[in-house]
Amino acid sequence: MDYLQKIQYAANGYYNRGLEMARERDLSGAAEYLKRTLQFNKYHTNARNLLGLIFYEMGETSDALIQWVISINLQPEDNLADHYLDEVQRKPGQLEIASQTIKKYNQALIHAKSGSDDLAVLQLKRIVEEKPNFVKAHLLLAVLYMEHEDFTKAGKSLYKVLQIDRNNQKAVRYMEHVKSKTGKADVEKRKMKNAFSHREMQDDDVILPPTYKENTGWQSIINIAIGLALGVIVVLFMVTPARERSLNYEHNQEMRSYADKLNLANQEADRLRAEARQYEEEKARAEEDLNNLIGDSDSTLVQYQTLVEILNACRKGDFQTAVLLYIEMDQSKISDENMVNVLAEVKAEMDAGAPAVLESLGNASMTAGDYDTALHYFEEYMKINDRNPQIIFQMATCCKAKGDEETADQLFGQVIMNFSDSELAERAKAERGY
Repeated sequence: MDYLQKIQYAANGYYNRGLEMARERDLSGAAEYLKRTLQFNKYHTNARNLLGLIFYEMGETSDALIQWVISINLQPEDNLADHYLDEVQRKPGQLEIASQTIKKYNQALIHAKSGSDDLAVLQLKRIVEEKPNFVKAHLLLAVLYMEHEDFTKAGKSLYKVLQIDRNNQKAVRYMEHVKSKTGKADVEKRKMKNAFSHREMQDDDVILPPTYKENTGWQSIINIAIGLALGVIVVLFMVTPARERSLNYEHNQEMRSYADKLNLANQEADRLRAEARQYEEEKARAEEDLNNLIGDSDSTLVQYQTLVEILNACRKGDFQTAVLLYIEMDQSKISDENMVNVLAEVKAEMDAGAPAVLESLGNASMTAGDYDTALHYFEEYMKINDRNPQIIFQMATCCKAKGDEETADQLFGQVIMNFSDSELAERAKAERGY
């Protein structure tokens, strides 16, 4: 077996395990195996599509879109990712809802950091009502409830997380803490102990002898007196000291129990403070991500969506629409390594075919008297190819028609200086009055 076959077998093994865990609703565990699959084989589109579905199921819509877009680029034909993207785009306002959800979650983090836990809880409640499968919102809500010792509500939030992702590590750890605080952990231990134990004899169980002799008369009176005397002696010298020792022992045990609980509480407080610092760091990263993902029409999420629309337009043969989308896209917002490669391929195709489209659109706008639009198309043309004297001459003509003589003279001067041997240079001199 050669090296490539071993890699393929390893990737398929991780994918099969991830698929099995996804069927068992262990979403976070499945995601880890699928990521390992892509480390071995980034062209494994089934793994990438399933990873996108898991992100979408856990409320991470933007991460899901990125995986599906990469999948389509790697396998343009017969790819389920095309169907998933169509479904998301078909739902009205789906991307806007996802952006608003991230914005609200970020606002809740801000409230939590500033000490406004009540506002944070209200914001998170709205989020989980609108998007019940947003795992991060449920987890943050549970942490806030635990911070205020409302362990019942925290348990409900964690239960919802475990319904979505049954082995979520944070949710499992938080649930153990909640059970210890609500007494449910002790109840479960007692149930387990009773299920595997036999009944022991109690203090009040009596074993009757097979025979006994009945006494009567003076002997009975004497026996009663002796029994009373022995009872008094037992109470004074055995029962009372034993009772005192028992009470002292119970008191010591109770004090030891309180000390243990206090120690556990201090440890838990330290752990919660450490997690609070971790959430503050996550909040800062979320703020940065939020500013990049949403905020205006130039947001990162919109740029990824524009790139998807460009690819769809190219596949449908509508190259003019693809060009119009391309010139309005902010390429600096595309930072994912795989998507940068996709953008590079699109750019190469645009450098080859877009100039002709832009020149045609600019001439049409110029003929219609819309000089501002014509200049916009010509300027986009110049970003791709700035060595066409015809385009520079057309831009100068538009500026002159608008009354911007200074800019027009500068552009005519460029034609004269840089393309002195062309026919347009003579026409430019005439326009300048030489």
